[in-house]
Amino acid sequence: MPIFLIIAGALGLLAAFELSVEKVLTLMDPAHVPNCNVGVLVGCSTNLESWQGAVFGFPNPFIGLMAWPVVITIGVAILAGATFSRWFWVAFNVGVAGALVFVGWLIYQSVYVLDVLCPSCMLTWAVTIPTFWVVTLHNLRKGHLPSSERARRVAGSLMNWVPLITVVSYATVILLAQAQMNAIPRVMIDMQNL
Repeated sequence: MPIFLIIAGALGLLAAFELSVEKVLTLMDPAHVPNCNVGVLVGCSTNLESWQGAVFGFPNPFIGLMAWPVVITIGVAILAGATFSRWFWVAFNVGVAGALVFVGWLIYQSVYVLDVLCPSCMLTWAVTIPTFWVVTLHNLRKGHLPSSERARRVAGSLMNWVPLITVVSYATVILLAQAQMNAIPRVMIDMQNL
């Protein structure tokens, strides 16, 4: 678990940093084209320029710049032998659950409203989903979250299934995006209009 938290946190921080830099460069030069704009359906300009890209009044990636180092620090602390109180684990679980809800909303906005996929945003989604599952199942298994003995055993055995659960989560997002964005016909129409 600590190695996973360190790696997931580092990847999330990388995505947040990349998006933050692109947002700042765009603010400095409105003609700047972010390097994450790679095609008709894949780019980050639309997301960064939308109101959804700054839900709390500042760019969303700044949240990642603050949150992912916390995940890394927790992973490093566990690796070093630190133990945390129940209240800490519950608070951490509330944080990752909030992140999952926020990411779910951002996925919906990106696919169904903005009609574009942002590569760095997708990296954030890709690490937030398994982080939620790992932390939640750990907390259920250890009894940090109220659960029966049976639920603890199930959570313990499900820890081995986090990669599959994550892949199923990714597949669901991909299928929803494909169904909504209808990528192949849309690209062909765009090419015909050239």
